[in-house]
Amino acid sequence: MKDDEAFVLDDPERLKALAHPMRRLMLRHLNVHGPATSTTLGELLDAKTGTTSYHLRQLEKYGFIEEIPERSTGRERWWRRADVPRDIRLPTPDQLASEDRPVLAEFHRIGMDEDRELFERFPAAYRRDPDWAKGSRGMGRMTKEEFARFYEEYIALLLKYSHRAEDAPPDARPLYIRLFALPADEDFA
Repeated sequence: MKDDEAFVLDDPERLKALAHPMRRLMLRHLNVHGPATSTTLGELLDAKTGTTSYHLRQLEKYGFIEEIPERSTGRERWWRRADVPRDIRLPTPDQLASEDRPVLAEFHRIGMDEDRELFERFPAAYRRDPDWAKGSRGMGRMTKEEFARFYEEYIALLLKYSHRAEDAPPDARPLYIRLFALPADEDFA
């Protein structure tokens, strides 16, 4: 699969592996800060090493992280984010069996909790350095087809200007970037 090719995460077991708050925090840490051990992650997340080890093994089982054998010694195992596609998309509910839809709903719930926390951090980040904290709010009128094209072009633009950690220039920083859109004419329905 090409790096910029869309990958739909429609395997319910893989989706379930990511529908856990601690695993998402661990992945976020590995993504932003690079390799870590279960001990390091446990200290950061205020969790026991056994707990972090279990969650790391689940993330490894479903291909989201991998051990760094040349850095691991004895009982100390180092982990890094696996080489996964950058354009990972979620299935629509109708693409999953009805019994698997609650996992998708939980994935979205956890993601929205994370996004609310980022949204609350935005004003302070903007005051600290407005060159690194940008926001935009808008309203547009589009057909369903235009909206689909807009979304695809947004993803393409994001992929064009983002670097994998190992390929990033020295002055590149990790950024949280969110896009969400929903119909405005349902506000007062």
